[in-house]
Amino acid sequence: MKKQWAKFIVVLILYLLFLYWVKSWLGLIVVPFIYDAYISKKINWQWWKDSEGPIRFVMSWVDAIVFALVAVYFINQFFFQNYVIPSSSLEKSLLTGDYLFVSKVSYGPRIPQTPLTVPLTQHTLPLGNIKSYIEWPHWDYRRVKGLGKVELNDIVVFNYPAGDTICANMPYQTEYYHLCYYYGYQAFAQLHPDVQVIDTLPKAEQLRIFGEVYALGKEYLKSNALEYGLIDTRPTDRRENYVKRCVGLPGDTLEVKDHIVYLNGKPNKEPDNVQYQYEVQFVDRVVLDDAMLKEHGITCEDLNLTPPDRAALKSDGSIQLINSHVMMPMTKSTYDFLKSRPDLVESIEPVKSTDMWDLYPQNGNTHWTRDNYGPIWIPKKGATLKLTLDNYAIYERPIRAYEGNTLELRDSLIYINGEQTDEYTFKMDYYWMQGDNRHNSADSRYWGFVPEDHIVGKPIFIWWSSDPDRSFISGIRWNRLFRVVDNIK
Repeated sequence: MKKQWAKFIVVLILYLLFLYWVKSWLGLIVVPFIYDAYISKKINWQWWKDSEGPIRFVMSWVDAIVFALVAVYFINQFFFQNYVIPSSSLEKSLLTGDYLFVSKVSYGPRIPQTPLTVPLTQHTLPLGNIKSYIEWPHWDYRRVKGLGKVELNDIVVFNYPAGDTICANMPYQTEYYHLCYYYGYQAFAQLHPDVQVIDTLPKAEQLRIFGEVYALGKEYLKSNALEYGLIDTRPTDRRENYVKRCVGLPGDTLEVKDHIVYLNGKPNKEPDNVQYQYEVQFVDRVVLDDAMLKEHGITCEDLNLTPPDRAALKSDGSIQLINSHVMMPMTKSTYDFLKSRPDLVESIEPVKSTDMWDLYPQNGNTHWTRDNYGPIWIPKKGATLKLTLDNYAIYERPIRAYEGNTLELRDSLIYINGEQTDEYTFKMDYYWMQGDNRHNSADSRYWGFVPEDHIVGKPIFIWWSSDPDRSFISGIRWNRLFRVVDNIK
C-alpha cells in the first residue's frame, strides 16, 4: 500500500504541475480517477482480464492501442512531433527527405483549437479522403509559456496561413486565392474588354476592380466543383504544416532589394546555404559524376529531371544530361565550382524575375517582384497602424481573416466592424517567412504574414535523412543524422 501511495503522489504532483503549466484547472476532474486507479480501485479498469477466449485477446490489443494513441496525442500536442521536409524550399539548409524532431516547448505549445482529432493525422484520414477531426468543440487560441520566442533567422514550423480555404480536389500546394485571381482575371477581361490601364485609376477604383476579379474567380471555382472539388475551410491548427526561415519579426519594416532582405534599412545576414536561380548552359551531353553531385548537393530536381527523365540517372549514380540548357538553383559555392569548370559548363547567368501578379497582396497593384519587394511593415501586437487606401490591401487579410473583424471599403472610407476608422490596433504578433531556396519557395512573398497563432514549433535536430534520388542504403545521408538544426544558418 505504501508503494501505491508513493506512485499516486508522484503521478498527482506531475499532473498538477502540468495543469499549472497549461493554466487549465478544468483538468482537476481527472484527479478522482487517478486516486481510484492507484488507491481505492473501485473501478475495474481492466475488467477484460477476467474474461476468457477472444474477448481477453481482443481487449488486450484495444487497451494497448488506445493507451499508445492517447500517449502519442499528448506528446505531439504539448512536447514534440515529427516533420518531414516535403519540398526544396529550404535547400541546401534542410533537404527534401530530412525528418525533423520539432519541439513544441521552444515557443510554447498551443492549447488545441480542435481537440477531437485522430492522432498522427493533420487533417485527413489515410483512407477515404475523410476529415480526421471534428470541428466542435472549437477553442480560442491560447499558447502555453515556452522556453523563448521566435528569433530572427530561426527555422520555424507553422501552419500554412493561406490554407484556411481549399479546393478539395487540388493538391495542398495549390493556393485557393491564387486560383481565384487567376481565373478571375480571365473572366474580368472578357466582361470588361475596354477597361483602362489599372495604374491610371484612383486607388479606390483599383480595389473595387480587384474585388470583382476575386469574386469572379471564386464563382468560377464554385461552378467547376467536379474539377476542383468542393470549396472547404480548415481551422488554424488543422492546416498544412510548412517550414521556412523567419527573416522578419513583429514591428520590423522589411524590404527585398536585388534579392537581399533588408530589415529597418539594414541588410539581414543571408543563410550560408542561400540559393538563387541561374540559367546554365552545360556542355552538350555532359556527364555529371556521382561524387561531384553529392559533394555539391546537386539533385535531380535542381537539374529539372522529372521522374520520367530520371533514366538519365545511371547505376553508378552519375547523370548524363539530355537537355544541356537548365534553369537551376545554386549556392555561391556551387556557382563558383561550376564557373571554374569549362569542361562542364559553357555559361552561367543569374535569372531575374519580373512576375508580379501572384505576389502578396494580389489586390495591391504594387508592382513588386520576388527580388524587389516592399517595403512592408510587419504587424506587432498592440501596435496601431494608420490605415490608408495605399496599405488597405496589405493589411486586409490580417484584420479580417486572422483577427476576425469585418472590413469594408465604402466611398473611399474604411469601416471596421461597421464603424468608420483610419487606424487599427493589432491583437497578435506576425512574422515574415522565406525559404533559403529563394527562387523556388512559396513563402511570405506569395501569401503574406504568418500570425503567431499559426506557429507550431522549432526544429531541433534531423533524426533521419533519405535522398529521394537514391534508393535503399545508398539513399541514407549518414552525415545528416542527428545534425542540430540550430547550426544550420
